[in-house]
Amino acid sequence: MTNYKFILSGGGTGGHIYPAIAIANELKLKFPDAEFLFVGAKDKMEMQKVPQAGYEIKGLWIAGIQRKLTLQNLMFPLKLATSLLESRRIIRQFRPNVVIGTGGFASGPLLQAAGLAGIPTVIQEQNSFPGITNKLLSKKANAICVAYQNLERFFPKNKMILTGNPVRQDLIDIEIKRDEAITFYGLDPNKKTLLILGGSLGARRVNQLIEKELQNILSQDVQIIWQCGKLYFEDYKKHNQQNVRVVDFIERMDFVYAAADVIISRAGASSVSELCIVGKPVIFIPSPNVAEDHQTKNAKAIVDAKGAILLKESELDTQFSIVFEALLKDQGKQKQLSENIKKLAMPNATKAIVEQIEKLL
Repeated sequence: MTNYKFILSGGGTGGHIYPAIAIANELKLKFPDAEFLFVGAKDKMEMQKVPQAGYEIKGLWIAGIQRKLTLQNLMFPLKLATSLLESRRIIRQFRPNVVIGTGGFASGPLLQAAGLAGIPTVIQEQNSFPGITNKLLSKKANAICVAYQNLERFFPKNKMILTGNPVRQDLIDIEIKRDEAITFYGLDPNKKTLLILGGSLGARRVNQLIEKELQNILSQDVQIIWQCGKLYFEDYKKHNQQNVRVVDFIERMDFVYAAADVIISRAGASSVSELCIVGKPVIFIPSPNVAEDHQTKNAKAIVDAKGAILLKESELDTQFSIVFEALLKDQGKQKQLSENIKKLAMPNATKAIVEQIEKLL
């Protein structure tokens, strides 16, 4: 049996890192003797998260372009040239059969170098509005795995395959883990649990909202798991108390989803895909600070199917407590949202992506 080699690249945020790890895990199941190497950006979170998942990673000296004139921007051409040279060296030494990119700046130079070396490349695009790196790489890629319909204006139609986003397989059938999850977090099994997800780095506006509404939420006999993100943990850890668990990062997503009765979340692509599989009532608060407002578009796709509630940041002060209380009291509405969001799940996305990779071997 051939000993295949795969390089995966993607990072900057959990939304790019976890799909790459999920794809690697699925490839490993299919090809137990395969070798894997990840490539990320030197100072980003993938340098910790990928080794924790059991894979080797090499870092490139690369960062994105800032919107204003900064020293970082002036350094960009040098960083890009250095990263391209380093990517060529990595590819020459490792000699992969296929290179897979899941977005983020590090995947740019690596997939570019792979293409120039004649090695097949696969792009996995999580969002309804693709990032600049994947748009540029799509012309040379052999296959582009997408999670949303109607992306022809960004990518060559003949290369696109609708697969959905890779999600952690431990999220399927989380109901059986509820008791274990409640114990793990030291929660009360008789209270409703609200889960707040602000993304791996955190969401300032969501954190401000929860701090302001904290007593109101607790007064409704609700307990909280509040993921405030590592950027904000020092500011919010003071709210840790009997019915509030403030955490910077969540290692066991299956447990927090199993414990949750209602979820408040940003609408990053990976989160949306996970929430469809989890099937709990969700209030989406999309970040307005992303390219082309793609989080609002991601959330709207679910809301249009009557599978979630959408609150814009601008509406939080006037609408949040009304919407949250109404949802909490309405079991029928909770059930309806759960059933409808589950219909949109694509639980076999990782397998579908691996099938596309396999075709290139």
